[in-house]
Amino acid sequence: MTEMVFGTTPVRAADPILPRWWRTLDKWALACVFGLFATGILLGLAASVPLAEKNNLPRFYYVQRQAVFGGMGLLVMLVVSMLSPRQIRRIGVLGFAVSFVMIAALPFIGTDFGKGATRWLSLGFVSIQPSEFLKPGFVALCAWFMAASSEVGGPPGKLYSFFAALVVVMLLALQPDFGQASLVLFAWLVMIFVAGAPMALLLGVAGLAVGGGIFAYGASEHFARRINGYLSSEVDPRTQIGYATNAIQEGGFFGVGVGEGSVKWSLPDAHTDFIIAVAAEEYGFVLVMVIIALYCTIVTRSLLRLLRERDIFARIAGTGLACAFGVQALINMGVAVRLLPAKGMTLPFVSYGGSSMIASGIAAGMLLALTRTRPQGELGQILRRGR
Repeated sequence: MTEMVFGTTPVRAADPILPRWWRTLDKWALACVFGLFATGILLGLAASVPLAEKNNLPRFYYVQRQAVFGGMGLLVMLVVSMLSPRQIRRIGVLGFAVSFVMIAALPFIGTDFGKGATRWLSLGFVSIQPSEFLKPGFVALCAWFMAASSEVGGPPGKLYSFFAALVVVMLLALQPDFGQASLVLFAWLVMIFVAGAPMALLLGVAGLAVGGGIFAYGASEHFARRINGYLSSEVDPRTQIGYATNAIQEGGFFGVGVGEGSVKWSLPDAHTDFIIAVAAEEYGFVLVMVIIALYCTIVTRSLLRLLRERDIFARIAGTGLACAFGVQALINMGVAVRLLPAKGMTLPFVSYGGSSMIASGIAAGMLLALTRTRPQGELGQILRRGR
């Protein structure tokens, strides 16, 4: 009766790992992730060629690297998706600690690659963007704190998570990376809401965020320039936003044709931050809607499965990961159509970038692990434990 009511899948302890993993996995979400990766390779074949030629590299140099990094990200995703919630919590907290140390070291040993924000650690043969790896670890850490606070005699975990969010947002804003800072703050707000925070606290944090934005506008020329460009009534056609907007308009419903687009020759970040503009120009509104549908499917199915989850950590962490995943995609596409200010954020599993690919694989693997169907226990046992 419990399985009929709550939709759980019975799992026998003696089952081999792989059959048990496959039976309890959200296969639709997994298929959507692979669909996004395949779409990214397809778009990379068009978007990255101009950059490779400009840098005197083989035509498909960046596509090959995207395939390698993407393969690594998908492999990591599959491995992580086999873990239990307790193991997810442990690797998440460890990953947060390592990423936090790397971000704290950025002002001293980081580089900006001429983009005006010190976000990368350059190792010569490869560069790492620690903030990408920080996000899934931050979600796991805060979910652990919040879940602990719900226990009888537990620590003030919600307060601990607030201080963790405050420190992380400040470190990201100092780079400056206001896009990632906003995403981290959003994930925390979603999780604290699910954990049962009072509305007054949510409104207070939202007010602090608005105040911080006003302060950043006056103190950071980088931030002010992007806000002014967004608020301007006219778009300079020679800017990245101008090129992207024109490409989306030119694409229409079915696009101008495979390989016929011109925006990839004008945008320096056509293969990363503005990959959706290449999709809209060459393949039209149809492919853009397919991409949006893939993201919506992952987020919606994950949240629906989490509604049945009784493990507090799994429910809070899974909700934070799902919402952060969807909102990152929303921000990337919103910037391209000028619904949001430019933020320099990748499109998960579609944009080029080693750090983005592998970190997205970690986050997606954690989400798939937390949304796997597990025996939830008899309802009477749950009620007795709550007394």
